[in-house]
Amino acid sequence: MSKRIPATLIAGDGIGPEIVDATLAALDALGAPFDWDRQAAGLAGIQAAGDPLPQAALDSIRKTRLALKGPLETPSGGGYRSSNVRLREEFKLYANLRPARTIVPGGRFDKIDLVVVRENLEGLYIGHEHYVQIDDDPHAVAMATGINTRAGCRHILEYAFEHAIATGRKKVTIVHKANIMKALTGIFKETAEQMYEEKYKGRIAMESVIVDACAMKLVLNPWQFDMLVTTNLFGDILSDLVAGLVGGLGMAPGANIGADAAIFEAVHGSAPDIAGKGIANPIALMLAAAMMLDHCRLTEMATRLRTAIDQTLNIDQVRTGDLGGRAGTAQFTQALVSRIRGVAEAATLLSDPTDDQPGWADAVVSALVKRRAYHGPTDAAGLRDSAWSLVRDLSAEDAEKFFAGYQRAARDVLQANRIGQSDRLRPGFLRPS
Repeated sequence: MSKRIPATLIAGDGIGPEIVDATLAALDALGAPFDWDRQAAGLAGIQAAGDPLPQAALDSIRKTRLALKGPLETPSGGGYRSSNVRLREEFKLYANLRPARTIVPGGRFDKIDLVVVRENLEGLYIGHEHYVQIDDDPHAVAMATGINTRAGCRHILEYAFEHAIATGRKKVTIVHKANIMKALTGIFKETAEQMYEEKYKGRIAMESVIVDACAMKLVLNPWQFDMLVTTNLFGDILSDLVAGLVGGLGMAPGANIGADAAIFEAVHGSAPDIAGKGIANPIALMLAAAMMLDHCRLTEMATRLRTAIDQTLNIDQVRTGDLGGRAGTAQFTQALVSRIRGVAEAATLLSDPTDDQPGWADAVVSALVKRRAYHGPTDAAGLRDSAWSLVRDLSAEDAEKFFAGYQRAARDVLQANRIGQSDRLRPGFLRPS
């Protein structure tokens, strides 16, 4: 049994509770070992405690050091700062990781696999803004101060280089505007070049590009990039552009990583215009949950979740409206959960090739009969491996039929061939007639 992992859960606002429930259903089907401490934030936090980021929520994250959250809405007016920015500052979440990968093929931009690493604490997002009054206009001049530090640059750049190398990336692209903002973003470019020469040259490739040129190149040829690393504001903008390459913000997960905590989220907002309609796409938060599983070193579960999402979209063809489908949130979630449970059942059936547990052989033969895919003799182990790959490709509906009827469908073949005893099959006996 997996060790239980305490984690904070914040449902958020708008569509947040709907996509959080969908994500929890997927995690439950996987058997993810999280013990959730549910907390309110955003508008729910104001209703519960008069603060969009109540102390109870902060205390919970400080205790668990791990959180999954839905989108939070910051009220207009009233002096409230962004809850997301406050969370990043409170827990020193210096790295914002936003991967983008094509899941639904066939679009204008296919086979996209890149990641944006965004500095999360500095730059123009520090909130040092004010107005200057001239004559009777109190807002005659608006001013904002941006701050980037050498230490902050080194922190995010080290994380980016190490993450790129650990995950098999080939190239890191430093995105800046040092031709104009020579100090504010020049320090970022300068620090990257120094660190590369000192520590990373020969281990991974590095290039630099001006932010506006990067935006154009992402539209013309996104495949030239592997990992983009940049400052706070540029990262916020470019990560949304990159999300557009793979289907929109509904496909865009995010992780906020710090020394003492990690918070996982969907990149999109609360979408109050569709809240309660049951049509929200939960994939971004599900992918964020997969990143959370990776963070907790539950990589097998993370892979199963990503695979189930891929197969629900592309084999079962169950998609929400933003992806050109007709499924609602609940329908998509149900199909995904069926996928996860079906693969788990297949793994159990195919896991033990012994005579005293012949279920695996029944499953193997039935899968091959159903797919008309067997064309020659093989040993039991090879047959089992072949069937496992086939079972993973079945739609949720076919998998249900398969598991309900596999014993009956394979009985005669099993009696004739006794797979468990002979380890052989008569050549061609499953060929289509």
